[in-house]
Amino acid sequence: EVQLVESGGGSVQAGGSLRLSCTVSGDFSTHYSTAWFRQAPGKQREGVAGINRYHTTTYGDSVKDRFIVSKDNAKNIMYLQMNFLKPEDTAMYYCAADPWVAENSVLLPGPYKHWGQGTQVTVNS
Repeated sequence: EVQLVESGGGSVQAGGSLRLSCTVSGDFSTHYSTAWFRQAPGKQREGVAGINRYHTTTYGDSVKDRFIVSKDNAKNIMYLQMNFLKPEDTAMYYCAADPWVAENSVLLPGPYKHWGQGTQVTVNS
């Protein structure tokens, strides 16, 4: 079994920054695809940023040039550096992992079997 735990959420003013962490444990391999998703109240879960099993990064259009996803394979931690935050970035942020995600599906929630509990990010205007 794979366990994921997010941390680093909080409340920040618009234009500020936060760094989220996702610590992965259990039967996990660096060959897994991992990704960050977010879900605001009343909205569908949205893919934010991901790293596929070939270590290629992908970003959602709404966060390109503002967010950076990275992974420390030695520590099994995935990070999401969020800069120039906007009120519309307010959401619960989740990390997910799975070994069988297709290259072009990294930002789709359906293929992921393993999920964390989420961490709340609130951006105040």
